[in-house]
Formats: sequence, structure tokens, C-alpha cells
Amino acid sequence: MKVIVGFARIFVGILFIISGFVKLNDPVGFSYKLQEYFSPGVLDIPFLVPFALPLAIFLVIVELLLGLTLILGYLKNITRWSLLLMILFFTFLTFYSAYFNKVTDCGCFGDALPLTPWESFSKDVVLTILILIVFFNQKYIRPIFNPSSHKWIFFLAFIGCLGFAYYVLMHLPAIDFRAYKVGVNISEGMKMPKDAKQAVYDYNWKFNIDGEEKIITTQGSYPSIDGEFIEVNTEVVEEGYVPPIHDFSLQQDGEDFTEEILSEQKVLMVSAYNLAKSEKAGWSAIKNKINEAHKKGYHVVGLSASGPNEIAKIKDIYGIEIDFYFADETAIKTIVRSNPGLVTLEEGTIMQKLHWNDAEDLNLK
Repeated sequence: MKVIVGFARIFVGILFIISGFVKLNDPVGFSYKLQEYFSPGVLDIPFLVPFALPLAIFLVIVELLLGLTLILGYLKNITRWSLLLMILFFTFLTFYSAYFNKVTDCGCFGDALPLTPWESFSKDVVLTILILIVFFNQKYIRPIFNPSSHKWIFFLAFIGCLGFAYYVLMHLPAIDFRAYKVGVNISEGMKMPKDAKQAVYDYNWKFNIDGEEKIITTQGSYPSIDGEFIEVNTEVVEEGYVPPIHDFSLQQDGEDFTEEILSEQKVLMVSAYNLAKSEKAGWSAIKNKINEAHKKGYHVVGLSASGPNEIAKIKDIYGIEIDFYFADETAIKTIVRSNPGLVTLEEGTIMQKLHWNDAEDLNLK
């Protein structure tokens, strides 16, 4: 049993540290995931949405520190109870999400390792078993290092977490796990390989046959049957290949300008998923760079999911003259974790991504 407890302790501790660090690297992204869970369609607790970011930072720091204290053998009673309560809550959450198909990715490992809802639930079941082993066999947990050093290791780790969180919030994630990382060509990322696996669907056709409703299932073809057609519903049987970038498009007045803009030699994209929520200081910080980009022959475009009234207001207040294109809000949030943010493209390849705090570091050729 001592060996089993030792394995469970190290495995759970390392997993919690890795999971916590990956999310701490991108707390804004994790806060978006929490907002999804808080939405009316999932847990229906929208009053927590404004607190998603501080909650995200708090949860990931607690997660990381619990992994550390478990490995150290520090604060054993608090650690085992906290681990148990946390894993029971998240096991319930991932089961609810998977069973009712509410959230397609739990965000457990951020964008580094996307998991399906059932994969997330299975992972939490395994962790629950391991944590229960640790919980009921606390006597086998022996401290490592000198116990008197534990509080200082814990304190330094806590300060390090706070400092790292502050850094990535004021700039961008230190490690970019997303599909829109620097060096990626957006056009290439949207392509479907010739041998790509196609999704398989069941088509459930509902007919009125002799006064009785019947459902005939096919995989696409219209059933050869005598009856009055009522409706058809599709159901995914097997997921197909999804390209890394599948939600990027630039629309203006009903026209698609995606290919045109991605083919240009020099483009500066100013992204702001929601203009009303964008940082006021950010527009002042990037205004000079926008003007410089114009002078150096860049096509400067704005990306936003906001409407024309918000666009006109931003232009009027800050005197920024750029063409805005409508883009999917989730895609904009994924491209750069800053509102507003700056991205330079060369023939569709991402060359630079910057938080508005780092606008002065933007290198315009």
C-alpha cells in the first residue's frame, strides 16, 4: 500500500502542477471557459460572469499549490480535503457537461491538450480514485525535504504564481498553445487535407405514414418511402477531421474579404472582440503604431464582433481611421488575449502578436 500511495501522491501532484501551470499561463483563456460554464445554457449562474477572471486566477493558483503541497507532504490534512472536494466538484461538472453535451472542451489543460467531455470525465474519475487512495492513507505520506523549509517553498511558489499571473495578464501568454501562434499561416491552417476523415451523420427522417409518425434513419439519402414528410434531424455518429483554424473569416457589408486580406504582403490587424469592453488606455497606446503602419504601407484592418455604432464611437473618440471587419468573437479571443491587440501578417503568416501594453515593441518594416 505504501508504494501505491506514493505513486498516487506523485502522479496527482505532478498532474495538478502541470494543469495549474498551463492554465496560469493563459488565465484569460481559462476565464472564457468559466464564462461558458456560468452561461444560462450550462450552469445558469450568469451573476458570476463578471468575476470569471479573478476566479480563474484563484482556482489555478490553488490547483498548482495543492499539487505542490501534496508532493512536499505539507499541510497534509488541508491538502487531502481540498483535493477531494475539488475533484468531486469537477467530476460532477465534467459528467454534467458530457452527459448533456454542454461544453465541448473542459479547459482542464487549456489549449495545450484539448479533451472531449467524456475524456475529461474519465480523467476525473481516475483522479478521484487516486485522491481517495491518498485521502484514506495519509499515514503513508512522509514529508520530503526538511519540514521547516516547506512554508518557505510554499511562500515562494505562491509569490511566483502571482508574479507570473500578473506578467501574462499585462502581456500575453508566455507559451502559446493556440492555432494562431506566431509563424502559422492562417490560410494553410484552414485547409482540409485530401485524405481528411469525413464526419459521419445519421439523418433521422420523420414521416407520417397512415396516420402514424415514424422515423427512418439513413446516412444521407432520402428514404424511399410512401408517407408525408414532417422533418429531418441530424446526429453526429463519428467526428471528422477539423482543421486547426476553422472559424476565421473577415466580413464587411455581407462580403467575404478573408482571402483578399490574407494574400496581402503587409497587414496590421487590430483585434477587439468587443469594443464596448475594450481597454480605453489600449486605443491611446496603439494609435501611434496605427499611424506608423499606414505610413509604411501596411493595410491596417480592425477585427471585431461589435456593431457599426460601437465602431463609429471608437473612431470618433480616438480618431482612429481603419476599416473594421466583422469576425467571430471566439476566433478573435483566440487569436490574441488582449482587447485591443495587435497582429502583423505577411501573406497570411502571423509574424507578430502583441498586447496593447507592448505596442511600442511592434516592429513595422
